Amino acid sequence: MNSSRKSNVDLKYAGKWVFYFVLIGVMSGLGAVLFHYLCGLGMHYFMDMMAGYRPQGPAGEHLLLPHTNTPFNRWVLLFLPALGGLVSGWLVYTFAPEAEGHGTDAAIDAFHHKGGIIRSRIPIIKTIASTITLTTGGSGGREGPIAQIGGGFGSFLATRFNLSERERCIMMAAGIGAGVGSIFRAPLAGALFAAEVLYRDPEFESSVIIPAGISSVVAYCTFCLFFGWGSLFDSPAFKFDNPLQLGPYLVLAVVLVFTGVLYIKVFYGTTNLFRKLKIPNHIKPAIGGLLTGVIGFFMPYTLAFGYGMAQQAIFNQLAIPVLLGLALGKIFTTSFSIGSGGSGGVFGPSVVIGGAMGGAVGQFFHMFMPTVVTQPGAFVIVGMAGFFTAVSNTPISTIIFVSEMTNSYHLLLPSLLVCSVCYLLSTKWSIYENQVKSRVDSPLHAGEFMIDILQTIKVEKLKILIKDVRCLNQDMSFNQFKKIFQTTKQRYFPVMNGQGDLCGIFSSTDVREVLFSSDLGQLVVMKDIMVSNMITTTLSEDLNTVLLKLTKKNIDALPVVDEDDPGKFIGMLYRRDIIAYYNLHVARIRELEK
Repeated sequence: MNSSRKSNVDLKYAGKWVFYFVLIGVMSGLGAVLFHYLCGLGMHYFMDMMAGYRPQGPAGEHLLLPHTNTPFNRWVLLFLPALGGLVSGWLVYTFAPEAEGHGTDAAIDAFHHKGGIIRSRIPIIKTIASTITLTTGGSGGREGPIAQIGGGFGSFLATRFNLSERERCIMMAAGIGAGVGSIFRAPLAGALFAAEVLYRDPEFESSVIIPAGISSVVAYCTFCLFFGWGSLFDSPAFKFDNPLQLGPYLVLAVVLVFTGVLYIKVFYGTTNLFRKLKIPNHIKPAIGGLLTGVIGFFMPYTLAFGYGMAQQAIFNQLAIPVLLGLALGKIFTTSFSIGSGGSGGVFGPSVVIGGAMGGAVGQFFHMFMPTVVTQPGAFVIVGMAGFFTAVSNTPISTIIFVSEMTNSYHLLLPSLLVCSVCYLLSTKWSIYENQVKSRVDSPLHAGEFMIDILQTIKVEKLKILIKDVRCLNQDMSFNQFKKIFQTTKQRYFPVMNGQGDLCGIFSSTDVREVLFSSDLGQLVVMKDIMVSNMITTTLSEDLNTVLLKLTKKNIDALPVVDEDDPGKFIGMLYRRDIIAYYNLHVARIRELEK
């Protein structure tokens, strides 16, 4: 009967959480559908109808509306990003300032420092602002906006269901994975990305993977019901079948790291410059948009998403000068568009920049080593993965991301090599400022890590911190004790019996009632004051257990006794010494991790 009841409880508990994650998946998927529709409409009415610019999209995306007959006008393209920046800036800084910039970093910050709270208006403002920024020529990607959209849905649901802070963080992360996995048609990568992007070390938030996996699959299916199935990019049947290619791939890794560091430096240099400008915040994205338009005037292909250029690069349809211009131009247009306060993501531009640099390196080696590097387009796909790894510290999810996005799984081996090298060479930098180094450094895990660490440390490790204190005989009169008490700062007094064994203890607080009574001084002895059913610890006990005992009795010290002979007193262990040792231990761990 008990077993059956327990099984029913487990099923009910699991069913409740599956329902939550499916609901997050549906809502995130619909959010991705809406965002995608708005981006399609924005590209039609702004870029096409106003400027006559019709950038090609990736193979997996199709036009929502047919092209107009508007002739291409570079001058409109020059000022259109500024107009979009002005409208987007006003919208963001008026209603939700935290929606500015690339949203993934804000979601990471919410996970670690804000208990998973994303204000309910953020998904709405982020959707509209990002659509305006990206479809008027601003350079950016979809992952940032959809991360805040999906994460916002997860946070909203957790708040409505009165869940704990920890559960809200998990649901928010599940929403991030669902949104990213659906709009990029990469559900597995979306789940892994949500768990990996939180940290700089190659570490996953394990509690997020399954929830994000469920939500991501549901969101992906929801999205594909509207826009069809298949990968975002099309690619030839690339294969890795020559170990000599590993040499050029290693060169590619080094090139990607240098380019990634340049991207991060330019992006945050631009961000800091705009923050220092003494002008209204909502004007700054307009200035960034104007600078973007200047670059776009000469190189229109560096504007908006740029996925069509990456698609052409995969099929080796772009020359090396165009690829280099695309990569460098995209670095600056993205920095001006997003770093100035515009709204958009950094994953999309990273895919384009990495693909362009990969294509350039691939074509270079193809010219000089045509029998070794036979397919330059393969370097585009590996470049996508390596570059984003270099700027985000997410090697595992990025490999899966690019494989799912391009439907190319035969390049996993060179991708693993390039991503590993890129990660090792670029751990000092990240495009996500709010990533923490590891779970130890996350405020969300501070309590549980303190317990985990304390459980590994025995009292014996603190032997030098155990204090020798003055012990009293159980037959000592209180008058005799008063003379001792007047000359000591000791707060806890162990009491010994005639055989020299510990039989009790009392604190300075316990003697207050007797302290000022002259009549009782000769009658009362230490045995009358002491507590005989005392709590003790031993050298083999862990510090977590010791702190629990101290907290339970609300005391500051425990007597340490011999494990085999509880009457043998060793000394007093104080709470402050335990905490000081813990802080020193954690500092050493962090020093070793550097």
